[in-house]
Amino acid sequence: MSETASTRGHPRGRNVAPLGWPIVVARIASMLAALAICVPLHYLLAPLTARNPVPRWFLRALAAIAGVRIRTVGERPAHRAFFLANHVSWLDIPALAGTTGCAFVAHDGLAAIGPLRWLCGLNDTVFIARHDRRSIATQVEQVRAALRETGALTIFPEGTTSSGAALLPFKSSLLSALDADADHIPVQPVLLDYGDETREIAWVDEEPGLDNALRILARRRPIRLVITFLPPLADSERTDRKTIAAAARQAIDGAQASAKGNTKSH
Repeated sequence: MSETASTRGHPRGRNVAPLGWPIVVARIASMLAALAICVPLHYLLAPLTARNPVPRWFLRALAAIAGVRIRTVGERPAHRAFFLANHVSWLDIPALAGTTGCAFVAHDGLAAIGPLRWLCGLNDTVFIARHDRRSIATQVEQVRAALRETGALTIFPEGTTSSGAALLPFKSSLLSALDADADHIPVQPVLLDYGDETREIAWVDEEPGLDNALRILARRRPIRLVITFLPPLADSERTDRKTIAAAARQAIDGAQASAKGNTKSH
């Protein structure tokens, strides 16, 4: 992580307050109950549908149980689309998947955790080794295959989470998958905006993932998230992977600046 604790506004590794533990326990129990219901339903529906809706239902429930209240803005995405979104929190994944039904491109470090790999696999997650520059061609082919097989796919081109204060540079290597064979698939930038709560929600610095999850699950206040679907990129913005990355970053950065300006004006 690239940000320092001084940019975050709260101490690292903060313990959950005693009154927060009942909330954490209740939410985890609700998540496990949702999982117990959805897993059998997923396997029951799997032979009957090409795109199983159960992962989307489960992830939508997961976001709601965690306290996320979602509002969508902008052009509704097509059934088949390639989303490029900013990345603030692990909440981004259930919120965006629960809203669109998309699959994700994820770092292969997640694949080392057996139960997590299994859950991600149910939602058709594509695991890649971003640190291995020699396997870029293989990774691009994985993304191309996922675009052919899934309804929608999301990449977080920053490659990691940020505090939300400013976008990190966008990595463009995997965008080579959007060649002429994929020109019929809309490429749509997406802004995930947690408003004034962004710095509190963000998972940055050296904060362990478990600490971040517990801290968020212990919250009493709901988490307001606005998902803004920006216009799909024009043909002139899709001439190559670097052009795609630059155009998507510019669109998200502009929308983020506008959202901050609107917040200040109110």
